[in-house]
Amino acid sequence: MNDHPTDAVLVPISANPDPATHLATEVATQPDDWARAASTAAEHRAVLPRPGERVAVIGCGTSLFMSRAIAALREDAGQGLTDAWPASQVRRGRDYDRYLVICRSGTTTEVISAMREIPAHIPRAVICSSPGTPVLDLGDPILIEKVDERSVVQTRFATTALAILRWHLGEDLGPTVEQARAVLAEDPARSLAGVRGAEQITFVGMGFAGALAEEAGLKLRESCQSWAESYLATEYRHGPISIAAPGRAVWALGPLVPNFAADVADTGAHLEHRDIDPMAELVRVHRLCVLRAADLGLDPDHPRGLNRSVVLDQ
Repeated sequence: MNDHPTDAVLVPISANPDPATHLATEVATQPDDWARAASTAAEHRAVLPRPGERVAVIGCGTSLFMSRAIAALREDAGQGLTDAWPASQVRRGRDYDRYLVICRSGTTTEVISAMREIPAHIPRAVICSSPGTPVLDLGDPILIEKVDERSVVQTRFATTALAILRWHLGEDLGPTVEQARAVLAEDPARSLAGVRGAEQITFVGMGFAGALAEEAGLKLRESCQSWAESYLATEYRHGPISIAAPGRAVWALGPLVPNFAADVADTGAHLEHRDIDPMAELVRVHRLCVLRAADLGLDPDHPRGLNRSVVLDQ
């Protein structure tokens, strides 16, 4: 049974939304954060994955989605087998040469437990933005304190961690930085008009954009309690497309797969897509989060039921 109504119930749009939140401020620094990530990658080159190594990348929530993006990019670059695991379900029996851990807070219980269980002889690096936290003592620290966040909702920490690894893999993120700056220079009320009031949004992508689609859906659920889903673009037509309808939207990150636009058009749903780097497109999603939270009178810095870190009794 579908708990959601079949008739479109659009998100109300405020005439004068107030974007003055920590989330809005932190979203806006991302292009500069990504540019600085080049020097961070160079500084920590010795502790980051080397070509040919078998690598496991681990994290929770947003950090897990960044781990999946990194794994896809590293394997696509031909640099070696790369797995991405939730910190609570790392496969211990696999012969990894190196671990990479992503943890903004530095205090997440599952991450600390996972790091303590890594055999002592296997090198591991941890990307974190919180000084003086336990994870920094459990691996080679890559502390990026400048991108720490006051909002519970992660944006710039996660994308900067991804930027560090993209620079490390040999990518030139200069064009991506400029695309993100162009996104931030737009009037979001105009550039996001097609999705701002949508009852439901499904994000899709392939490769590392598929992981960013997962992150995009999470951001809308966290910041404004929106009905958002995410799938690989090739899997979307194997069932999820049945939810598409007028008043709803499909948002594609990265290149479209063949016939995708036509299939979405047949449903009556709005297709949102730009031919820009998926990481820059994620900034557009972040801006939508700010708008929709304001439209709904929600505080995106303190989402319902969430804290900065998940610390469990043990």
